[in-house]
Amino acid sequence: MEARVWACVLFISLVVLLCSSPAAAEAEAEVEAEVEKVLTLDHSNFSDVVEGHDFIVVEFYAPWCGHCKALAPEYEKAASVLSSHEPPIVLAKIDASEESNRELATEYQIQGFPTIKILRNGGKSIQEYKGPREADGIVGYLKKQVGPASAEINSVEDAGSLIDDQSVFIVGVFPKFSGEEFENFTALSEKLRSDYAFGHTLSSKFIPRGESVSKPTLRLLKPFDELVVDFQDFQVDGMEKFIEESTIPIVTLWTSDPNSHTYVSKFFNGGNDKAMLFVNFSTEHDAFQSIYKDVAASYKGKGISFLLGDIDAGQGAFEYFGLKLEHAPLLIIQKAKGQKYLNANIKPDQIGSWVKDYANGLVKPFIKSGPIPEVNDEPVKVVVTASLEDMVFNSGKNVLLEFYAPWCGHCQKLAPILEEVAISFEKDSDVLIAKLDATVNDVPNDSFEVRGFPTIYFRSASGNLSQYDGDRTKEDIIQFIQNNRDKPAGLTSTESETIKSESTKEASVKDEL
Repeated sequence: MEARVWACVLFISLVVLLCSSPAAAEAEAEVEAEVEKVLTLDHSNFSDVVEGHDFIVVEFYAPWCGHCKALAPEYEKAASVLSSHEPPIVLAKIDASEESNRELATEYQIQGFPTIKILRNGGKSIQEYKGPREADGIVGYLKKQVGPASAEINSVEDAGSLIDDQSVFIVGVFPKFSGEEFENFTALSEKLRSDYAFGHTLSSKFIPRGESVSKPTLRLLKPFDELVVDFQDFQVDGMEKFIEESTIPIVTLWTSDPNSHTYVSKFFNGGNDKAMLFVNFSTEHDAFQSIYKDVAASYKGKGISFLLGDIDAGQGAFEYFGLKLEHAPLLIIQKAKGQKYLNANIKPDQIGSWVKDYANGLVKPFIKSGPIPEVNDEPVKVVVTASLEDMVFNSGKNVLLEFYAPWCGHCQKLAPILEEVAISFEKDSDVLIAKLDATVNDVPNDSFEVRGFPTIYFRSASGNLSQYDGDRTKEDIIQFIQNNRDKPAGLTSTESETIKSESTKEASVKDEL
């Protein structure tokens, strides 16, 4: 499993403030009583609607998704407000879990719900929505997105209305608004407009921070570390790299303050190994902060990013890693490939030496596993990370293994089908149908690639591993197993084919009954 995919899953599940609540349900009911402003799309009208708009926002959702349900009233409120904007800003939605809409979900690379896309120029330009998930925030973000990518700054007042002390702001300073440098800056601001706010000016004296400059300069203002950084290479790739490196704090702070979530998102989406220290900010922050920042500074540019999180804000992280709050102060390092290393109840003076041992390969990885069930007598057997070797790799059986998430609607739909498959093989001791809850168990990414749920793999008794991508019907799954299984030891090919035939017939008879 790719660590970046899991990082996205972890971050979304931890910091998106879309929890279901009575208030949200009440608001949703009020919205439903009014005329809906959000357009409902499907495969039959999607292309025509998108092509008819220069700017349209589309939410890809699933009806069973809790985050989608919580977003719905906020999205509708925003749509109502934005419908009065001049020109109107159109918000739409499409059920990406519906079978007939899956081709669109694939085309737009939808990997989780809800995913919101901004489509420009009739769908020719596709941009990720990276704004807030509450109505006022959605409105403010989209109003900025529909305007120019970079705002012209002609006075101190202009700058004051755009630049604050809590956000990253990027300003291009030019002697004139033309030429290669300005054109490259314009292209950059359009490319990164969903991530950052941009402005351009003819005079650096309007900018609240930084020295006066007389030649083209890219000035980045930020609320952490050094507050102003200048750059004067106007090649687009060079500017993009400069911005990416300059907007990552030496230590990313994770608190309940929504302003921190942008930086936390960047932290989890980055490609470096991720060091995460969770402490009680009320009683332990001061004791850890300076030491941790010194350690982080010493590893700058060495492939490790550092985060300091309040245990109150990061409770979901403890659940994700299968840990408890009493393990704090807790330092976790997650490698780019997914392996995890941890030190529970760590003391400030232990941080430097432990990170050094990690960097030198002296720390053993931590493997998250659910408990091995004491009773495992259901038709579909339960596998956990701790039992994976015995039940799958060393069992000598032909094993069909489903990686699932309890909240996944597709997994819930598949569950009774897999049970029927398992029952059809109950007299065949050489075939095992099993499932692994990938939300509470680490998945070995050297053997399995799990990008979504459900993901199904088949491992033959001789060790041949293949992913099942066929239809999720009992008949197709049984046929796949029969075609890919190894024949039982000691049986001739004719006898093996007879067993396969009998198993298929038995499944057919049960269907008829």
